[in-house]
Amino acid sequence: MKTGKGRKSPDEMTFLEHLEDLRKRLFYSAIALLIGFFPCWMFREKLFEILSRPVMQYLPAGTKFSFLTLTAPFMMYLKIAFLASLFFTAPFLFLQVWYFVAPGLYQKEKKYVIPFVIMTTFFFAVGAAFGYFVVFPFACKFFLGIGKDFQAVLTPDQYLGFSIKVLLGIAATFETPTLVFLLAKMGLITAGWMIRNFKYAVLLVFVIAAVITPTPDAMTQSIVAIPMLALYGLSILIALVVGRGKKRARAERTDQAG
Repeated sequence: MKTGKGRKSPDEMTFLEHLEDLRKRLFYSAIALLIGFFPCWMFREKLFEILSRPVMQYLPAGTKFSFLTLTAPFMMYLKIAFLASLFFTAPFLFLQVWYFVAPGLYQKEKKYVIPFVIMTTFFFAVGAAFGYFVVFPFACKFFLGIGKDFQAVLTPDQYLGFSIKVLLGIAATFETPTLVFLLAKMGLITAGWMIRNFKYAVLLVFVIAAVITPTPDAMTQSIVAIPMLALYGLSILIALVVGRGKKRARAERTDQAG
């Protein structure tokens, strides 16, 4: 398999070289997260105010969070700054993912680097937005409605853990089209295989929805599962297009060899 200058193909790389390449990508990603952390830290209070809107809109005016340990607010702001940095540096992080898998692609396939970064960033952002504007408010309203006869005492660490699970969980599941794009490029899956296993995909989607959604009701799980099934359908189309492209590329190589 052809690679760029100075890069070995996966067949030529040793296990240690694979590990070294992974270490380098993780190092660059950590540096990017750290660089993005400091600006986010400066706006930590505003970021938390934005993150807390889905629940605060259902609480009486003037309600504040309570903390049980002295370090809780500091740790909460620390996590929020890193969470915000993760979203702001997402394009660079996805670029590192591409660089890691690029040696396994043909030279012509490496031109998809920009579409890959755009697509991963787009679906990641759309997934997080869907969790923030749709799933999160619905879940907050559900839980506060269940506990309406009690006094709500919200702690920063519990709320942040709840938020991260919803936002990152849904954002990650929205990367299905990108994952399928990569796997199809590597020849590991095809559109036909995805269609044949659609019934298992439906089951898996609802299991994932049950895990990442904070409420146990079928309504909330369906709100998450339906867009995931739509993304699975989009992924089938992506795998179909990729498969046809690979067939054309093989035909061209066969013609050139003949």
